Amino acid sequence: MNDIILARPAAEHAERVMDFRAELLRSGDGFDGCAGLEDCATFEEWLDFEARLRAKYGAGYVPSDVFLAVRVSDGRVVGVIDFRHPLTDFLLSFGGNIGYTVRPTERRKGYASEMLRLLLPFCREAGETRVLLTCDRGNEASRRTIVKNGGVLENEVPDEPGLGRSGFIQRYWIAL
Repeated sequence: MNDIILARPAAEHAERVMDFRAELLRSGDGFDGCAGLEDCATFEEWLDFEARLRAKYGAGYVPSDVFLAVRVSDGRVVGVIDFRHPLTDFLLSFGGNIGYTVRPTERRKGYASEMLRLLLPFCREAGETRVLLTCDRGNEASRRTIVKNGGVLENEVPDEPGLGRSGFIQRYWIAL
């Protein structure tokens, strides 16, 4: 599947990113891996990832590399994926190195798997030998995406922060 590329957010994507945000808000879906897009009224505000997220998370802030999944044929932003490193205690237990979201109208087309596949070489180049991904026990689509990309289940932990719906977070490692 060469239908998408990962691109760093840039001004040329502004309208499409905000359209992506609007669709997620209408659907009531989460913004996993979207670098706080749900909190931003403008694209320009969202682009200031570091200052905004450092203020929001304080000592729990971890730098991340954010990428847009852009469909080659029409330039539509079909998803957002981020690579967080290094892992804090919270990310090690519940959030992982990588988070991602595919817009609701583009799901079940293989985009999440392709986004993750495209991101893994970047993680390797950044010096990681393995990455942690987590998902709610009940999120079968995310589980399949992770396993398809080599994820091996280490364990399940109680969802103490209430991130999901099942009450348990599954923790998967992907060797790079």
